[in-house]
Order: sequence, then structure tokens, then C-alpha cells
Amino acid sequence: MAAVCQVTGQVPGFGNNVSHSNRRTKRRFDPNIQRKRYFVPSLRRTVTLNVSTKGIKLIDARGIDAVVADLIAKGVKL
Repeated sequence: MAAVCQVTGQVPGFGNNVSHSNRRTKRRFDPNIQRKRYFVPSLRRTVTLNVSTKGIKLIDARGIDAVVADLIAKGVKL
């Protein structure tokens, strides 16, 4: 599963691990992506989304109907 949130668009960040001796190696900061199923009353079916925890909070605040309507307007296949 790709580390991209379908709602917020969060993607991995990149940086360095820094050791005690100050050596640097590349690393990746992945967002907390979770696969969630929601029942969407306007579509009368369940929709599975890959969302970050921030995306889950956004769905709780705005409602699944509003978020799914925005996704459909963007052209995201559900």
C-alpha cells in the first residue's frame, strides 16, 4: 500500500538519521496511513479509503458525505 492519504494528500517526508558521531544516513518519515471502510449514505454503499489519522479526524469533523463529494469532484476513483 502506498504511503499516501487519499483525503489530505499527505506523502512521506525525507530526512536524515543522525548518529552520535554526527554521521548522516537517509531515512523516510511515513504518515500514519490506515485502511478504513466507511458507509456513504449518498452512494448507498461502503467505500474503502487509505487515510492518515489527520484524514480520519477531518472525516469526523466534516462528515463522510462531504469528503467523498470532494474526492469525486477531484476525480478519485472510489
